[in-house]
Amino acid sequence: MATMLLNILWLGLKELRSFGSDVVMLLFVVYSFTGAIYSQATGTSSEVNNASIAFVDEDGSALAKELVNAFYPPRFQYPELIDASEVENAMDQGHFMFVVVIPPRFEMDLRAGRHPDIQLNIDATAMTQASIGSGYIKNIVNDRISSFFRRTDQNSQPPINLVIRRLFNPNGVSAWFASVVAIINQITLLTVVLTGAAVIREREHGTLEHLLVMPLNAFEIAMAKVWSNSLVILVATAASLYLIVTKALEVPFAGSVTLWFAGVILYLFFATALGLYLGTISRTMAQFALLIIFVNLVLQLLSGGSTPVESQPAWLQYVTFLLPSRHFVNFSQKIIYRGGGIEAVWPQFAMVAGIGFGFFVYSLSLFRKSIAVTK
Repeated sequence: MATMLLNILWLGLKELRSFGSDVVMLLFVVYSFTGAIYSQATGTSSEVNNASIAFVDEDGSALAKELVNAFYPPRFQYPELIDASEVENAMDQGHFMFVVVIPPRFEMDLRAGRHPDIQLNIDATAMTQASIGSGYIKNIVNDRISSFFRRTDQNSQPPINLVIRRLFNPNGVSAWFASVVAIINQITLLTVVLTGAAVIREREHGTLEHLLVMPLNAFEIAMAKVWSNSLVILVATAASLYLIVTKALEVPFAGSVTLWFAGVILYLFFATALGLYLGTISRTMAQFALLIIFVNLVLQLLSGGSTPVESQPAWLQYVTFLLPSRHFVNFSQKIIYRGGGIEAVWPQFAMVAGIGFGFFVYSLSLFRKSIAVTK
């Protein structure tokens, strides 16, 4: 037993030295857990930000001027006033995403109890921003008209007072969610890549034959790759969580960091087994890269990090129950956002551990057969 542990230790140290000498892979891991996470958290957003907007004011009333002044950064750029004849050309050239046309006699018609129309022209080539931005504009216009008439002779008090409380993310900052999801995705991708690439590198460089002439078995070789690559990912995850997520993006961590890292270790057991499996069935690095694209895409899309599991078809939800990535995202959200303890996440921990152990046993048997054929 002691000999086996020593063999696993020294083989793992060999893997770490090999990783440290691979400058490209080292830089790839560093960027994946720093620049990639920061850019994904801040570069993409489901909120309207700095949208260009123009007004065609054919009324010239005080209310029309109030509507124009209701739009300002950071959601919108300061509005520009244009003529009705310029609308089509300006939108064709992409100068404005939104153009609001206020008709003549607008304020007068409102005071007379009529219901005049405001035309909103949208450049829908940016579909997400166009859809969300139209809702922003509608709410801003309605609120400003209501407040304008409350100061005069009309009372537009709504029948109910809807009080909105955002839990876990009061200001709706998309970076809080995107950064954590990015770390989860990078853990999956990098663990599979490092473990699988290590197996293929041994085969391509001929070092696998060197290991086979030593008094080593498949379990020792596989476990050495598991613990060494898992250690690299754990260190990178810890650094990214502290430097990028907590410090740079100022994302609060509501739960126990120790509990979350315990779950990460369980998940790494599955991810390294997956990398071992893909590295075993792939003959070349090119095959491995193609398999990574397919497998990682499926794991990310069905995990619940990109879209909620509840929005998927019912039959697919049963399938995703067998994916450890779904349970990883689930317990990460409970711990990081809701501050859940072990009593809240133990079912997900058990599923990740069970599926990961089963898949590791299968991958190890396949790896052992591959080594037997090589011998």
